[in-house]
Amino acid sequence: MEKSAYLCTEKIRQRKMSYPVGHFTCKLDSKGRLMLPSEFKEQLGSQVEEGFVLRPGLHVACLELYTRKDWDEVQGQLRAAFSQFQAKQEAVLRKYNAGARFAKLDASGRLQIPKDLIEKGFLVKDIIITSVTTKMEIWDKDLYEQSINNDLDDEEFFKLLSENIK
Repeated sequence: MEKSAYLCTEKIRQRKMSYPVGHFTCKLDSKGRLMLPSEFKEQLGSQVEEGFVLRPGLHVACLELYTRKDWDEVQGQLRAAFSQFQAKQEAVLRKYNAGARFAKLDASGRLQIPKDLIEKGFLVKDIIITSVTTKMEIWDKDLYEQSINNDLDDEEFFKLLSENIK
């Protein structure tokens, strides 16, 4: 990994995020609208009115969900770490931002998810929204449960925690 990419990753890890605690279950309707749970919106407060940015998941089959403020912060960190004048670094910026979409809640409090992102996130109907330390994620419920149960066994999970948190 290039030094600038490493520094960017470290800065993202150190950011203080303002995301809701817990995971939330909701439904995606046939028009691609997701009714966000009231507790989710309450925890985000006024950030809900500023809108969100959706992008395909970087490592897994889900969508990443950022508040507008946090998306702008991530973009600033990417600009600081990667140069548009270096072809490979510009390719990283392009690839990271590919498929990103701005989204606002409609008058009924629903988040409209574009059809191509629904397909990329493998979203069907039952949805989980969860927070990780650097973003929120929107998952198909079945894929989320598979990921939680299969990505790390308990032994590997505890080993990684003990090695990385002192």
